[in-house]
Amino acid sequence: MSPEKPKTDSSADQASNVAKYSGIAFTMLAIIGLSAWFGTWLDGHYHNKTPYYTVSLMLVGLFVALYQVIRSLTK
Repeated sequence: MSPEKPKTDSSADQASNVAKYSGIAFTMLAIIGLSAWFGTWLDGHYHNKTPYYTVSLMLVGLFVALYQVIRSLTK
C-alpha cells in the first residue's frame, strides 16, 4: 500500500481563485477611482477651494467597495 499524497488544489482551481480575487481587486479599484474622479469633477465644476466632494465621495466609494468585497467573499 502506498502512502496517500497530500491533497492540493489543481491548477484550474488556483487559476479560478486568482481570477476571482483579481476581479474583486479591480472592482474595488474602479469604484474608488470613479468616485474620486467624480468628486474631483464636482469640486472643479462648483469651484470649491476645499475638496469636500472629493473626500466625501471617496469615503462613500470606499465603503461601497468594502461592502462589495465582503458580499462577494461570503458567497
